[in-house]
Amino acid sequence: MPSQPCSDLETFANPRPEHDYTIRMRIPEFTCLCPKTGQPDFATLELEYVPDRVCVELKSLKLYIWSFRDRGAFHEAVTNEIADHLARTVSPRFLRLKARFKVRGGIYTSVIVERRQPDWHPEFPPFESK
Repeated sequence: MPSQPCSDLETFANPRPEHDYTIRMRIPEFTCLCPKTGQPDFATLELEYVPDRVCVELKSLKLYIWSFRDRGAFHEAVTNEIADHLARTVSPRFLRLKARFKVRGGIYTSVIVERRQPDWHPEFPPFESK
């Protein structure tokens, strides 16, 4: 049976919780609907996080991202919603989600959201990937 969109995120135990390390993912096929026009909005999501006790499982992340394709959402709202859901589920030491939306009306939009544990102080601050 083919996979279906799903709003659940699964996790697995961090194999090296005693160390800070960064996981980066590029998700080039994000789609949601413009709440004003109903037209599709396309974006590339760039997720970067420093896991604490658990990591997000990739297939569940794919199905979760897929669940937005028929939903109306403003760029700012959907980026914050995804970051909040990931932060609640994974409780990372640090998380950055960048949504780079394709051109709409001659305007490119990028929304960048960060979440971090208040007591996390990295030896070196996270850097932004190009």
